[in-house]
Order: sequence, then C-alpha cells, then structure tokens
Amino acid sequence: MKNLNNPWRRLAIATYAAPKDSRIYGTFEADVTAVMEYIAARKQAGQRLSITHFVCAAIARTLYEDIPEINCYVRRGGVVPRENADVFVSINIGGHEMTGMVIRKCQELSATEIAEILQKAAQEKRAGVESGAFTAKDKLVKIPWPFRRWLFLLIKWWLFDLGLPFPFLKIPPDPFGSIMITNIGTFGLQFGMVALFPIGRLPAVITMGRVIEKPVVIDGEIRIRSILPLTGTFDHRIVDGAQAGILTMGAMRRIQNPAELDRPNRSSQTIQQEQVKNNE
Repeated sequence: MKNLNNPWRRLAIATYAAPKDSRIYGTFEADVTAVMEYIAARKQAGQRLSITHFVCAAIARTLYEDIPEINCYVRRGGVVPRENADVFVSINIGGHEMTGMVIRKCQELSATEIAEILQKAAQEKRAGVESGAFTAKDKLVKIPWPFRRWLFLLIKWWLFDLGLPFPFLKIPPDPFGSIMITNIGTFGLQFGMVALFPIGRLPAVITMGRVIEKPVVIDGEIRIRSILPLTGTFDHRIVDGAQAGILTMGAMRRIQNPAELDRPNRSSQTIQQEQVKNNE
C-alpha cells in the first residue's frame, strides 16, 4: 500500500480541526431496481433482506478492495490504516430511539450474513442488551456536567491517541469501525446531511434515503426505476472528491449484481496477499 501520510494529508491534518470544519458533502441517486427485485424474490422464498444489507456489503467491499487509503483515521498528526472494513450500522429499536453496532470484517460477508447479524443485534438491543461502546452510555450520562465533558475528552484521548481499551467501561479501541451507514429512509426521509462525530474517527458517513420509483431515460427511452438517494459526509482531511467518487462508483457497480453481494466474499487474507504482491 502506498504511503498514507502524503503531503496533502499532512497539511490538511494541520489545517483542519477534527472534524468540525473539514466536512464535505456529496449526493448521488443509485438505480437499485435489480436489488429490489432480488429482495422481492428472496422474500417469496421466506428470506428477509433489505436494501441496507446490500449497501453495507457493497460499501465494505469497495472500501477494502478499491480505496483502502481512506480506510484509516488520524492519530498524532498522521494517518493510521485500518486492517479491515468494519461497518457501523445505525439500528432503529422502535419509537424515536436509535442505536447501532459495528459489523466486523464486513468485506467478507454476504448480504444474508449481514442481515442475520443485524437482526440478532436488533433483538438484543430491543431487549436492553448493549455491546461495544454503547455499554458505557448509561454510566456516562450519570456523571455531572462539566465532569462528563472532561471524562469524554479523556476517553477520546485514551482510545484514539493511545489506541488502548478504556478500563472499567469496556469500550474497545476502535468502537465505531471504518465507516458509518444510516438508513433515514425508514422514517420516510430522502436526503440528510449527517454530522461526523469527533469520537468516531470515521472518514465518512453514508446516509440512505427512501427508495422511490422515478422515470429515468435509458437508451433514449423513459423507464420507471427504483432509485435510492444517497448522501455522504466526508472528513476532508482523509477524503477528497476523487476518492469519494471511487467509493461511490465502486459501490454502485457492485450493487448492480445483488446475487454476487449475497455470496461470501474472498477472504481478506487472499486480498491482502494480492495487494502485497502488487506493491512488490
């Protein structure tokens, strides 16, 4: 892999704060007709899949295989790569409350495997069972302000600057993974500019809107297609416009083949061996 700490990134890290004034945004409308037809066919066969499961698989594989240089985070003025494409997915647990979980090594999983993981996690969270960073939520909110803010900064420094698990709170060193995906379409919304939260150290947050039927011109003819609105919020210290384009186009290319996304991917070890060979 080429050097992640190129001159532009070194300058961007020194120029931008993390990440309140380094946000850039982009929107894209994806034709997901093939995916929706695949989901409908699997539903008839008794399998519950959603567009979120396929978007997770497509983005994880693209991030890992096509654009690994943005699968990283800033630490001590430099860029640190992540080994796998771990995807943080927001979960609606009913009513107005949202939570989430990290799908580890998501680049290796099929859409069906992702669905099974998320369905199990949603059931546990609705039953009050939390894991990962969310286990500390109830403890942190009981701490009086301003001590809560001081502890938050201490945790942030401990987790990301030192890269150590935080004692007593059972928070892992990288609690929010490589990238975040949130589906606001479940609330009837189409577009949303989601914030990058500093403790997440995420290079991007991808927001999925509500799938709608729209007329589209294909080969000079007007056809009705299923269109998924996507919005990306990117940390400009890590991601530029060209890289955002590679991530988008790679994910969209993969999402046109839902059957392939519904099969387990090649192991990350095989891909890593190929990357090492190509860099030699």
